Amino acid sequence: MENPLPAAPMSLTLYNSLTRRVEPFVPQDPSGPTMYLCGPTVYHYVHIGNARGPVVFGVLAALLRRRFGRLRYARNITDVDDKINAAAQELGVPIAAITDKYTAAYRQDMAALGVTGAFAPDMEPAATAHMPQMIAMIERLIADGHAYAAEGHVLFAVASFPGYGKLSRRDREEMLAGARVEVAPYKRDPGDFVLWKPSSDDLPGWDSPWGRGRPGWHIECSAMAEAHLGQTIDIHAGGVDLQFPHHENEIAQSECAHGGRPFARFWLHNGMLNFGGAKMAKSVGNVQRVHELVQAYPPEALRYALLSAHYRQPLEWSDGLIAQSVRTLDRLYGTLRDLADVEAAPVIPAGIEAALCDDLNTPAALAELARLAGEARKAVSIGEKTALKAQLLGAGLALGLLQQDPAAWFARGAGSDDDARIQALIEERTAAKRARDFARADAIRQQLAEEGILLEDTPQGVRWKRA
Repeated sequence: MENPLPAAPMSLTLYNSLTRRVEPFVPQDPSGPTMYLCGPTVYHYVHIGNARGPVVFGVLAALLRRRFGRLRYARNITDVDDKINAAAQELGVPIAAITDKYTAAYRQDMAALGVTGAFAPDMEPAATAHMPQMIAMIERLIADGHAYAAEGHVLFAVASFPGYGKLSRRDREEMLAGARVEVAPYKRDPGDFVLWKPSSDDLPGWDSPWGRGRPGWHIECSAMAEAHLGQTIDIHAGGVDLQFPHHENEIAQSECAHGGRPFARFWLHNGMLNFGGAKMAKSVGNVQRVHELVQAYPPEALRYALLSAHYRQPLEWSDGLIAQSVRTLDRLYGTLRDLADVEAAPVIPAGIEAALCDDLNTPAALAELARLAGEARKAVSIGEKTALKAQLLGAGLALGLLQQDPAAWFARGAGSDDDARIQALIEERTAAKRARDFARADAIRQQLAEEGILLEDTPQGVRWKRA
C-alpha cells in the first residue's frame, strides 16, 4: 500500500553537519533525491547502537518517498576488512563464510526492527563486488596528483586537498590524534591515509596496478556511492562516530576524484547509544546485540525506543527504556483494539508529518501519536472514532509502528495451549465473581499477575496482556 500523504505537505528541513545549520531540503534532481547510509562491517552480530541509523534514517527514507515519489537509497555492506580477516583466520575459514553468515543475520535483525518496505534501502552494495570501481577511482586520484604509490601501498595526499577537515572542523593535531594514523616511512605526510594496501598470501587480495592487495576502508564507500548514486548525492548519513576520519576522508577522495564537485549536499549524523554510563561500543564491552534483544523483547518496542530521542542526541539505552516502550505500545494497541469495530483506512496526520519534516523530530511525532490515542479513547461518535483510527494507523505507517493486529501484539510470546489455559482461568475468575467468591477471583488475578499476565475489566469483558 502506498503511504498516504497528509492534506497539506509542508517544507522539509534537515540539520546539515557540513554547515552546522538547519536548512530546507530540496533534491538536486526534481525526479527524486539520493541517499547513502554507511552500513555494517559484517564480522559479528551488530549491536543495538548499530541499528539506530538504519531505523531513524529509514523513517527519513519513507518520508522522502512520500514527498518526492521516488528515492534512490543505498546502504552498503563492508565485507572486506581486517576485522573480518582476523575472524576468518581464527576459525580457519574463508572470509565469505564469515561475511555471508553475518550479512544474513544483519538483514534478519533489521527486518525484525521494521526496516523493511518504505523504510529499507533500494540497494545494498557489497564492497567485494566493487573492486574495479575502487581501482578506477584510485587511478584517477593518482593521475590528478591526489594520491601516490609507495611500497605496494597507495595513499591519499591530504595536503593536495585544501578542504580537508571542513566536515569535522578539527585542527591538524586533533585530526592526527583522532585518525590514529599509522606511522610509516613511506608516507609523505603523517596524515596521509591508505587507499590500497598489499595482501600477503594468507589474506584476501585482488589484482591491481600496484600488486595484489585490498582496499582501505574509506575508498569503499566513495566508490560504491559513485557507482549507484552518482558523483554528487543529496544526503549522506551515518553515526556521529564516523564523521572523522571516515566521512572526512570520503569527502576528500570523492571531491578530488570528481574534479572538485561536492560529494554530498547534506550530511546527517545520528548520536550514539550510551549503556551503563558509557558509549555503547565493542571496544568497551558494553554492547547489547540486536540478535539477542529481538529474542528477549518485542522487536517493535526496540524500534519505539530507538525513535524515542531525537536522532542527533545521545540515547541512554536501558532495560527501563525498553519496558517503558512496551507499556506505551500496550496503550496504543489497546486503543486500536477498542476501535476494532470501526473500519478506517490510514491517513498520515499533518501533525506527524510536520514533526518529521522538522529535522526528523521523532519524539514530537511520538507525542502526537500519544495525543491522537488519547483523543480516540475519549471519542464517542462513529465519525470521530473513524477519523481518529485512520490517523492512528497513518501515524503508525509513517513511523513503522502499530503494524500488527492488536490481538497478535497482546498474545506475543505465547503458544495456543498457554493462551487457552489463561482464558480458562479468566473464565473461572468470572464465574467466581458471579458466585461472590471474591477470594477465589482475587487469587486467580494474583496467580496470573505473578506469571506476568495483567487483567483489565472493561464493559466489553475481561482483557489480558503480558507485562
